[in-house]
Amino acid sequence: MSATLGTMIDETLINLAGYTLNQDRSTYLTAAVTSLTSPSSSPTILSLHSTDNVGKGIIEIDTELMWVDSFDRIANTATIAPFGRGYLGTTATTHAVDARVTVSPTFPRSAVQKAINDTIGAMGSSISAVKQTTFTWNAAVNTYGFNNLNIENILRMSWQDIGPSEEWIGIRRWDFDPQAEATTWGAGAQTITIYDYITAGRTVKVMYATEPTTMSDTSDVFTTTTGLPASCRDVVTLGAAYRLVSYLDPARVSQTSPQADEIDTRRPFGSSANVTRQLYTLYSQRLAEETSRQQNQFPPRVHYTR
Repeated sequence: MSATLGTMIDETLINLAGYTLNQDRSTYLTAAVTSLTSPSSSPTILSLHSTDNVGKGIIEIDTELMWVDSFDRIANTATIAPFGRGYLGTTATTHAVDARVTVSPTFPRSAVQKAINDTIGAMGSSISAVKQTTFTWNAAVNTYGFNNLNIENILRMSWQDIGPSEEWIGIRRWDFDPQAEATTWGAGAQTITIYDYITAGRTVKVMYATEPTTMSDTSDVFTTTTGLPASCRDVVTLGAAYRLVSYLDPARVSQTSPQADEIDTRRPFGSSANVTRQLYTLYSQRLAEETSRQQNQFPPRVHYTR
């Protein structure tokens, strides 16, 4: 099964749970949330299974953070403040019955999503997303434009030969212009000029490297959206984990448990720096392995220009 943004968020949270020794308290909705705002004249009132752990402060439903202004332990309801929907830059959305409600989450899912996307963006300097595009060869034209592909480098080009073999013949004489003349080709266009002989009407395939694309929806498939291979999944989750834990001191989080004093002796204040270094080392090692793997898969190819 292909990894999605939602499963990668869950995987990162599971990995981080072992470092915090803290289990988030939660309950669930007994009625759907259909509104997107919470004005003082008609606030959003959440119907919950239990309010035993609910207090004034932050709660999380799906990927939205909310600020609870008041609560009723008899009716099991929580009233959201006028500024409480889409709290801390999250997106206000509707929520279904039985959706999980997390009280004061240690790592909000929106923060994990941002860390995942930050890692994907940072990986672009070491490993590229590999994509392809095709066009039909016109014997009267040797320069072709590409719009909105953001090509960083051409990895391979070939064209499909005529006949039953359906062989793809490599192209060796070409020139790539990453910043084509805007007056001729349009703003942001890139062009490729081919000098090899190609039979008219045949399909030309271009394999190119580009920046990985970040994910925005929990249903986004990792490989399809980013353009990165499936083997890079753990690289991204490790990168997200070290980014998140670097702002967290495990000893302080663990004080919510009865064994806080004992834990403090084993994990003194500042121990998160050691955890961060450990995760960063694992991330760097896996990133180097994936970078080497891509370089072996797409070695530099000699090509000639005019």
